[in-house]
Amino acid sequence: MVNKLIQFLSNYASFTDEEINIIREQCIIQTYSKGTILLSEGQVAKNSYLVLQGCVRSYYVTDAEEKNTAFFIENDLIIPVSYINNTPSAYYIECLEDCSFSIGSHERTQQFTKKYPKLALMCNKINEDIMAKRQIAWDRFHSLSPEAHYVEMLNQKSVLLTRISQYHLASYLGIKPQSLSRIRKRLAEKA
Repeated sequence: MVNKLIQFLSNYASFTDEEINIIREQCIIQTYSKGTILLSEGQVAKNSYLVLQGCVRSYYVTDAEEKNTAFFIENDLIIPVSYINNTPSAYYIECLEDCSFSIGSHERTQQFTKKYPKLALMCNKINEDIMAKRQIAWDRFHSLSPEAHYVEMLNQKSVLLTRISQYHLASYLGIKPQSLSRIRKRLAEKA
């Protein structure tokens, strides 16, 4: 699993053998079972997560109904707003599969980047990348119909669609499972 972390970080910086060994020694990898709630509504997040293996969802509950807001798979970073702002979370984060994560915390990141300034630059690049991807996803989500959004997911994240239930996908698209079935049927008829 550590190699997956190093491969991910290598997208943002190049490392010497010594730096790779430091990363190996410092990283914390934890495994959680399917169904584990990593963050609950009202809880202040203490950790950020890099998904090394597994599938995770974020959701909130309104009027006793779960509304999915995002899905995360391998090489996705999960940085809850609560983690950034040190405020109670408005949503939940749950493992949909058995998962392995590289775990980050404010304290460890500060110690690490102070000791290794090169890694501070890398963290800034990662944060900029995450912010840009989230903004693009937000804009796309709100500008597309549920059917167009589903088609885009088919084209760009088809592996994700095989890993989440129709119920969770419909919730994410803001429609009922029956509507998703109709969309799938329409698309199959066009093919």
